[in-house]
Amino acid sequence: MRRAISILLNDVERKTLEKLKRGRRVSVRLAERVTIVLHAADGLDNQQIAKRMNISRQKVGRWRERYASRGLAGIEKDAPRSGRKRRIDDKQRAAVVRKTLKQTPEGQTHWSRSTMAAATGLSDSTIGRIWKEHGLKPHRVETFKLSSDPKFVEKLEDIIGLYMSPPEHAIVLSCDEKSQIQALDRTQPGLPMKQGRAGTMTHDYKRHGTTTLFAALNVLDGTIISRCQPRHRHQEWLKFLQTIKSEVPDDKEVHLICDNYATHKHAKVKAWAKRNPRFHFHFTPTSASWLNMIERFFRDLTDKALRRGSFYNVDDLIGAMMEYINEHNANPKPFIWTATATDTLAKVQRAKKVLNKL
Repeated sequence: MRRAISILLNDVERKTLEKLKRGRRVSVRLAERVTIVLHAADGLDNQQIAKRMNISRQKVGRWRERYASRGLAGIEKDAPRSGRKRRIDDKQRAAVVRKTLKQTPEGQTHWSRSTMAAATGLSDSTIGRIWKEHGLKPHRVETFKLSSDPKFVEKLEDIIGLYMSPPEHAIVLSCDEKSQIQALDRTQPGLPMKQGRAGTMTHDYKRHGTTTLFAALNVLDGTIISRCQPRHRHQEWLKFLQTIKSEVPDDKEVHLICDNYATHKHAKVKAWAKRNPRFHFHFTPTSASWLNMIERFFRDLTDKALRRGSFYNVDDLIGAMMEYINEHNANPKPFIWTATATDTLAKVQRAKKVLNKL
């Protein structure tokens, strides 16, 4: 006659199992399995344990064997189950993936679950599961732009060097203008947010003019120097440079990070720079505005102060932006640049390598 596997426990193992048996946060299933093991260690056979605990003998034997072979880990979790047999074989799945990657539906730019289901004879939900398994999202597309600037490496290293290792006794300012900001007034008043319902605003609006925000972000402490002007020509840029000059200490060298907008390189701007030799201009590579840290601040300004706003006139718009900037300057937090020039260049080179294969 077949005999049950013997269970031998040392003092540490028994103490651990007794603690689990009494634990208030232990699941009922685990507590039952622990009790089976403890009874088995006391010398009871499967039939006796089953009768005492009012469960089946087969259940007792299963958990006795799993503890004997794997210890505590064998009874903490159920063994993995095979689940329902696949109705869609690997060949069909591969065909869906291949079709998603290599083809597009007739007259359309990308697949949807319904169009792929119609093309393959599978259900929408099956297509969704196959795409999820393979990390495919045909409905999404991400934008990119690689700089073609012949001095890209030189400019990138220069600007990231200013971020990560700024010169001593100098001020580094990331500068740009956010142009043509519209004073938009909604055609109807929206409803405020309440429990169970988001706030509302109309999709249409009235235009009440525009303004341009000139801003300089102090890379060290995160403060903003700003000025709103009606246009963004070199005349306005020169006025903003004078604003910067009046607000920074006279005994400091000033490094200005700018993009390649023609206004920043106007002849009169170059003449101003010669008259003010302590101001040093650093230009980002073409098509690489992401290197200019002020863009990060503009994104926050748009998201937190402009996108949901309703402005009756340009002065109202300017007041809202100045209020946001003043609140920011009251408790400034600098943006920390962490990517080294080497890491950034490696990423760009990988992108170029992939594009050259297409």
